[in-house]
Amino acid sequence: MTGAPAVRDLTELVRAPAALTVPGDAWSGAAWAGAGGTTAALMPLGSVCLYWSGMALNDWADREVDAVERPERVIPSGRVGAGTALGVAVGLGAAGVALTAAAGGRRALRLSVPLAVLVAAYDVVAKDSPAGPAVMASTRGLDVLLGAATSPAAAAAPAAAVAVHTAGVTLLSRGEVHGTRRTSAVAAMAATGAAAAIAWTAVRRDPAVPAAHRWAATAFALLYAARVGTAQARAAATPDDAGRVRAATGTGIGGLTLLQAACLAGRGRVLPAATVAGAGPLLRRLARVVSPT
Repeated sequence: MTGAPAVRDLTELVRAPAALTVPGDAWSGAAWAGAGGTTAALMPLGSVCLYWSGMALNDWADREVDAVERPERVIPSGRVGAGTALGVAVGLGAAGVALTAAAGGRRALRLSVPLAVLVAAYDVVAKDSPAGPAVMASTRGLDVLLGAATSPAAAAAPAAAVAVHTAGVTLLSRGEVHGTRRTSAVAAMAATGAAAAIAWTAVRRDPAVPAAHRWAATAFALLYAARVGTAQARAAATPDDAGRVRAATGTGIGGLTLLQAACLAGRGRVLPAATVAGAGPLLRRLARVVSPT
């Protein structure tokens, strides 16, 4: 390969549209911790950089496997060099940590540095191990806590909901190429139900939440469970169908926005909730151009 890679190829490397699912993490954490200002504005940018860093590093780590199983991807096809991909991953990771430090200072660094390490560990070491889903889940849970850097404990419920959801989607995603086991698809469905229940229960048990916000959070949680769970049920019905598994994985990635919207609505952040929920349909349209998986 000669010359610099095209913007379109770099967009594919980092799965750029999938970053639409990321700001809702930090906003959810900030909402539950009562944070605002610079933290709420800058922290999602840092999270997006860390997410894109992980996507680029994923393709760098998988370049030899992708040469056999997914030769159309940007590194094996020669559209982006392996060294360039690694440089993009490192640069975005550094930018992400720097932005989180600017937004939340040392408290944020106590979360963003471990987050960056876990992202790298997942891509390079843990992805194909039994610990893979748990490691990936921990990255998204930490991302929620990052938005609540001033008071992480306050955001324990949304962090747990997002982490459980991510574990299920990650487990299912392992069957995108060759299909999966029915038990894995059923486990993903169970994780979706548990994530919805965690978010809904946390809102329901808080007496300070107005009824209107509680109903909005309930509606988003039900929409999330229905959309993501239905796709996973289809995958469970035909686990050998890799196409259905890929579709359920993509639905799970985009459906996270509805879970985040439930967490935001439950704290009265109605406009951010609507914005985050609207990112899901936008991601589905953009996924026709750049796959989020």
